[in-house]
Amino acid sequence: MRADAFLEAVKALPVADLGTLVPEGGLVVVAPHPDDESLGCGGLIVQALRQGRDVRVVIVSNGCGSHPNSKAYPHDRLRDLREAETRRAMAELGLPAEHIRFLRLPDGGVPSRGPEAEAAADAIAAIARESGAGGLFVTWQHDPHCDHTASAAIVDLARARLPGVAAYAYPVWGWTLPPEREVGEAPEGYRLVVSEQSAAKRRAIEAHASQVSGLIEDDPSGFQLEPAMIDRFCGPHEWYIALR
Repeated sequence: MRADAFLEAVKALPVADLGTLVPEGGLVVVAPHPDDESLGCGGLIVQALRQGRDVRVVIVSNGCGSHPNSKAYPHDRLRDLREAETRRAMAELGLPAEHIRFLRLPDGGVPSRGPEAEAAADAIAAIARESGAGGLFVTWQHDPHCDHTASAAIVDLARARLPGVAAYAYPVWGWTLPPEREVGEAPEGYRLVVSEQSAAKRRAIEAHASQVSGLIEDDPSGFQLEPAMIDRFCGPHEWYIALR
């Protein structure tokens, strides 16, 4: 199926509540980089916490690829900044810092297979068991970023260790795919209404200041989220594609 048709079908997925997506248990949200968790699942996280569910967030990469040429923020300082931003973002959603895990794999080099990928899958599976997870969420395998694809592959490995746990993909950069790209069969899954959580979600995204503002001034080639993309993710729905 072409990406344009697939994504139109994603936009038209049936509306469902959290209880339909994950009937019981905790939730584990896996994000390739600090900020993906807020963009893709901010509303979901708020709703789950308000229901008293155990929510865990796993950040796969160290996030150091966003401003690789900054002298003011060399590798370790940028990593620490992005982790601190994630803790602030999750506080906006109500998630305590102790429920965030940073795997610190290399940004731009997250492995899809091999010992490091298996170790990451083991860590995610252990977190899911600890939280009594009934649902696992990760970026879409067709997102056009190598770390998003690799994170999806790692979660696929983790799923083999977690029988009976529902799994969903959330597109981030997938919305920017060329229309003619082939992405497989028609999607199944749900839209989650997150209108009431949109303000908290926007605050969480904006807490990633290095990614949404000119905070890091000495790397003109550094990454910055466009306002239009932020607006897209602060709309009335989040989209969750069921993983088969």
